[in-house]
Amino acid sequence: MKRQLPALVAAFLITLFVTLVMSVVGVDAIFNPNSVAVSNSAPAAPVVEAAPVSANDAGQVQQLQSLVSQYQQRETQYQQMLQSDQQQLDQASAQIQQYQQILLALQDQGLIRILNDGRIQITGYPASVQSGRPGGRSDSGESDH
Repeated sequence: MKRQLPALVAAFLITLFVTLVMSVVGVDAIFNPNSVAVSNSAPAAPVVEAAPVSANDAGQVQQLQSLVSQYQQRETQYQQMLQSDQQQLDQASAQIQQYQQILLALQDQGLIRILNDGRIQITGYPASVQSGRPGGRSDSGESDH
């Protein structure tokens, strides 16, 4: 109990100090004559006066605007090229999927075998006919196992 009493007193004093500081800040904010009204609108853009432009500066501005225009045209061209390339890639991917489906169907029917090294062996016989062959050997003499 002796140790708790100083801790409680310290906690009470710290809480009292923080409350006092917050109150002082709040009262100061309320009675501050230099305060600004709160607004929900975005701040207005500062007004900047245009300096007089010399003929040389105007020429440089026009040249820079021309360069910007050229770069924008190139960007549009590159985006069109990129879109065209993406369409070609999508078409190629669709074709590859079709080829894979065809190979899988042929393999399921026993007309072809895909060997471990990636070669395709044409058996020429449906699975029902080939399974009746003695020893399960194909025309090339390789074993099915």
